[in-house]
Amino acid sequence: MTNLQNCLDNCSVYCGTYHKYNNSSLYGKWLNLGDYSDYDELLEAMRELHADESDAEFMFQDYEHYEHCELFEKLGLIGESFLSPEIYDIAEQINDSGHDTEVFEAVLSNFLDMDFQSAYEYVNNFYYGEYSSDLDFVQELYENDIPFNLPNFVVIDWEATSRNIMYDYFENNGHYFRS
Repeated sequence: MTNLQNCLDNCSVYCGTYHKYNNSSLYGKWLNLGDYSDYDELLEAMRELHADESDAEFMFQDYEHYEHCELFEKLGLIGESFLSPEIYDIAEQINDSGHDTEVFEAVLSNFLDMDFQSAYEYVNNFYYGEYSSDLDFVQELYENDIPFNLPNFVVIDWEATSRNIMYDYFENNGHYFRS
């Protein structure tokens, strides 16, 4: 099995079957999603685990997450008795994006009904980075993103400027985006 080093490393599901459950058995196993390269490989592991059933109907009896699985919950990809086959494709897009899951979580916290593809495009188009304060963000924005040449005798009130500039941006957990 290929190990998918990413946000799925922190998500596990307990996989049993409905047949076993209906016969008073909770037999199953915790499967770490990061241990499988895609949903098909996970399905194969579940089939091997429950090879004693000819046509096993898998039951995700519980799930466990640590750091970044909240993103998958917000997107409706994992939940009580549910695991979406899309979870691997979305995890791959996150890994390929070069951004931490925190960045996507920040967008989805501000736009509650946004789907992943919209959040992905939003991050690619409007994400400015992580800063410790609005003041640091605005100073960086003006010094690096906006081409201007002010004489050295001009003094900028950065606090007032950052208050005004933040009307066009938003911040979530230190991550800054254009509104």
